[in-house]
Amino acid sequence: MALHRLSLRLRPTVAHVRSIHTSRYGRQQEAAAVDSESEPISVFRTQENDPASQSEKQIGQFYTLPAEHIRLLFPHGLPNRYQQQVKTFNEACMMVRQPALEAISYLKKADYSKPALRYLFYGVKGSGKTMSLCHSVHFCYTQGWVVLHIPDAHLWVKNCKELMPSSYKSSRFDQPLQATSWLRNFKITNEPFLSKIKIKQRYVWTKRESTEEGRPLGELVDQGTSRVKSSSDVVAAVMKELRLQCGHPESNFRLAVAVDGVNALWGKSTIKKEDKSAVDPEELTLVYNLRKLLKNDWIGGAIITTLSQTGSLYTPKSAYLPQELLGEVRSYLPLKPNSLSAFKNPLLLLKHHSFLPAVRKLKIKYSLLFESKTMSIIIYILFFSSICFFCKRLFSLSKELCFLHSIT
Repeated sequence: MALHRLSLRLRPTVAHVRSIHTSRYGRQQEAAAVDSESEPISVFRTQENDPASQSEKQIGQFYTLPAEHIRLLFPHGLPNRYQQQVKTFNEACMMVRQPALEAISYLKKADYSKPALRYLFYGVKGSGKTMSLCHSVHFCYTQGWVVLHIPDAHLWVKNCKELMPSSYKSSRFDQPLQATSWLRNFKITNEPFLSKIKIKQRYVWTKRESTEEGRPLGELVDQGTSRVKSSSDVVAAVMKELRLQCGHPESNFRLAVAVDGVNALWGKSTIKKEDKSAVDPEELTLVYNLRKLLKNDWIGGAIITTLSQTGSLYTPKSAYLPQELLGEVRSYLPLKPNSLSAFKNPLLLLKHHSFLPAVRKLKIKYSLLFESKTMSIIIYILFFSSICFFCKRLFSLSKELCFLHSIT
């Protein structure tokens, strides 16, 4: 069987077996063959797995995320197709894209004593917005930030299995199941911080239950996971505590707010009230408090978001621009030109005030990067396909050997 069909784990074994029956010159040829055949791996894969150390040299290549990071950072934040890929290939690889690198470069240089900067990825469907968001979030996680991740904001405004009036404000509605699920995942991701961060005020849940000032943030989270009825209010309290404490010297932590599909927070919902009228997203406790968190009136962190047409309600399938999906949302799209960074489809970081003059330059960079990105994906899939082909041949060979053994 041709050596190039073998996996990397088996190649050294085959080379070792062959060297027993070959001359010194033959062994040199085998070693050269193995080295030459392992070179294509560097075309689609990089050994630089730290997002903080990656540069333009790695654009279009895949880097490997540790299994522990996938389990802790993304307990609920990865697309279904990507999860299937991870399960199939038994590894989590993420492509290094130009927008993610540029976002990370801004995160490195930002002044965190000033209001949080907001970053917005947008582009046509399938251009890598969600994975660029995950790449940026992975950088924040490796730098020791608190990560507040909303993997799909559209799920908060549709398909609600349980809706109940808010106990805090009668004009709002709680979503206890969504809130409880989010709190569990938040706890998994930020476990080291839950005992260090102390809450700054007293929260009363019922006549007999309250969380006192100075208690760990983890106690507040446990209140929401154990008492489903108050989970939506607990989410609001967690967001409030992080927003108020982030960036202050006594707190000593930075906050990354990541929202995939941020346009859902200002769109329409399919949730109905008892009188069959539609619930406005602002009437939902979770959405109301998340929108408050997206206002950059706090310091010590960053807001990283994406626009998503997938799951967007009552919008054309071809829509992907901010003015099409967000509309005239003045509370999110700031008036200052440098407060919002936008990612045009999908490879160049642009300030929205310089969008039109950069279109020609954008097309050039897109065509060059598209070729390398496509080749990386093709080689990555072919590499694992060769492994699958080898396993299939090996399985058929083992069946033949078993048959021969049975008739002898």
